[in-house]
Amino acid sequence: MTERTLYYTHNINPRVAVAVARHLKSPVDYIRYEPMGADREKFLPLNPNSLAPLLVEDGKPLWEADAISLRLSRLAGGAFWPDEFAVEIMMWVSWSAHHFTNAGAALVWHNHTAKSFMGDPDPQVVEDTTNDFKRSAAILDSTLADRDWLVGGKLTYADFRVASALPYAERGLIPLDLFPNIRAWHDRLNEIEAWREPFAGLS
Repeated sequence: MTERTLYYTHNINPRVAVAVARHLKSPVDYIRYEPMGADREKFLPLNPNSLAPLLVEDGKPLWEADAISLRLSRLAGGAFWPDEFAVEIMMWVSWSAHHFTNAGAALVWHNHTAKSFMGDPDPQVVEDTTNDFKRSAAILDSTLADRDWLVGGKLTYADFRVASALPYAERGLIPLDLFPNIRAWHDRLNEIEAWREPFAGLS
């Protein structure tokens, strides 16, 4: 029997991986760890990036949330990342990484995470990042005007990935209220327990 462990933190990318695993009821053990802290040296041979998430299967490591999510989807039969829509899903995954979630995660960083040790953010940086987010959000909001889910008329990994910064919207001052279709879409995602509370019952 394969030993399979998903190592995580409570940050944006690990949250996505844990949400996917719990949504798919993946056969994994969950361990919270400190890849840049107490566990760094121990885990460097498994993940030289010193980041989370990390999936280890019988000693073989796989890092990066998207790769882990693809692996878990295939273990579950592939319906969450179906071959039929693989290219379109990858389009949204890439767009998220380079545009929408890139800007959203930056707002979370500047307006919340970094404040605890760097103080208040540079207002110009926040304004520029907010404008970057708004440009991408306008595209997503328009896309969601006539569909409930991004790809294939059903929930797929594209939805989880593109929405990955939105659970942190309030603390990151992400202006979701300007985009009603995105807000409604994320409300639909929040009806899914694994998305809404991926860390429930975990450390």
